[in-house]
Amino acid sequence: MMILLRVLILFLVLLLLPDWYIYRSYIRRLKNNKMRRLYWLPSVVLLAGLLVFIAAGEALHGCLGIYLVVALCLSVPKAVFALLSLFLKGAGRLFRIQIPHGWISSFAAFATFAYVLFGAVEGKEFFQVKEVEFVSPDLPEAFDGYRILQLSDIHSGSWKGNGEAIRRAVEICNQQKADAIVFTGDLVNSRASELPEFMPLLSDLKADDGVFSIVGNHDYGTYVHWNSDAEREANFQKLIAEEKQMGWDVLLNEHRILRRGNDSIALVGVENSGNPPFPDYADLPRALKGTEGLFKVLLSHDPTHWRRSVLPETDIQLMLSGHTHDMQVSVFGFSASQFVYPEHRGMYLEEGRGLYVNVGLGFVLFPFRLGSWPEITVITLRR
Repeated sequence: MMILLRVLILFLVLLLLPDWYIYRSYIRRLKNNKMRRLYWLPSVVLLAGLLVFIAAGEALHGCLGIYLVVALCLSVPKAVFALLSLFLKGAGRLFRIQIPHGWISSFAAFATFAYVLFGAVEGKEFFQVKEVEFVSPDLPEAFDGYRILQLSDIHSGSWKGNGEAIRRAVEICNQQKADAIVFTGDLVNSRASELPEFMPLLSDLKADDGVFSIVGNHDYGTYVHWNSDAEREANFQKLIAEEKQMGWDVLLNEHRILRRGNDSIALVGVENSGNPPFPDYADLPRALKGTEGLFKVLLSHDPTHWRRSVLPETDIQLMLSGHTHDMQVSVFGFSASQFVYPEHRGMYLEEGRGLYVNVGLGFVLFPFRLGSWPEITVITLRR
């Protein structure tokens, strides 16, 4: 319900304010009264639809994503038109020149519509492989050039009926010939029942040292109603069992030792550790016990864990996270996620120690990605 109320506020700002400006500046000049009235029809229908979603609660939750995509396709171009028009009008008055603000703003709005439409139709499956290197003098010589493929935030339930997209993603992953594959949480939206459709596909992920995973905030099932805590816990345990069936090694506040000849490194995985309202079940001391003196790679879903605990309390060299999705939208490198997460996308370094934030393979709430394309990361360790 809170999400829908926030959407309502955003809707009012992003759509109705530009509508009011466009109508006063351009539409009301039209001589055809019918056309002037019809201009408001899409906004009225969208607003009425949102009120229906609020009234229906979870009953129509599965259709909310499509609604939000349609709303974005209509509201963002209008906002671009209004802002550019205001700017061009102001520039014209300032420099005392005639600027065809209507035509220029219309072109920008149509270009924006095409870009947003691409994000809705193709963006969520526009899989991108990102190659990054992490250099540390602590890395054992035998692991120089070791390749870790990172996936995050698959959100299986969002891909329902679209196994072909997951098959393509798995194929791309296997083409990278990684030494190890890690998954950094949020395999489902809430329910373990989302996963079986994709288990045969995800079971095909292959790496010499195996596939390792941790859990994220969504994997605990905290965003749907359960009849009891026992029912929610049973759902969580079922999800863990399904991951193990796929051949994934699930790290719940524990570690594994990876070996190359006489050298070894520790792959450490903890449960979710987030700021409220996100759950915090991580037990870092327990996970690290027995890794003293080793080069360590930590899998922890929420990137805020890095500054809260990892940097000040451990000697972990590299942490891999997900969670942010980069808000699924990034324009010219800017994403609103940076106002929420100081480390929201890519590699961050501090005194030779690193954090990599993967923006995720899947999507949640609305089936849309723009700029923050679904990511497959290959991290090469170097001395």
